[in-house]
Amino acid sequence: MSEEATAVAEYSAETKEMGDKIAELTLKQAKELSDYLKDEHGIEPAAGGGVVMAAAGDGGGGEAEAVKTEFDVVLTGFGDKKLNVVKAVKNLTGASLMEAKKMVDGAPATLKEAVPTEEAEKIKAEIEEAGGSVELK
Repeated sequence: MSEEATAVAEYSAETKEMGDKIAELTLKQAKELSDYLKDEHGIEPAAGGGVVMAAAGDGGGGEAEAVKTEFDVVLTGFGDKKLNVVKAVKNLTGASLMEAKKMVDGAPATLKEAVPTEEAEKIKAEIEEAGGSVELK
């Protein structure tokens, strides 16, 4: 039985080399490769691929979503500085103090939807600075 398992685990030098090159790609290079394969060969990544996963989930995904340049900012927790997090949520969302408190109490709560990467990172940093935790989806 161990001979079969060993035989399955062996790969050609060419496959190993190609796999190593793919594993070392930066996000930008991986996106470029994905675009090339799609445009030149009509090959699209499977739905389980990290870059395409969000687009596959909404059913209609356009190019911007496949690249994942827009994120939903989701508050996942408020730690031990709830008041600071409520204030940050209020300032970032324009919600009333009561609405902001409800969002924080109801975590996980989506604070903003489809915001550009830079803005999403800024919001995440502000919430984390206030003591909360955020997830970009």
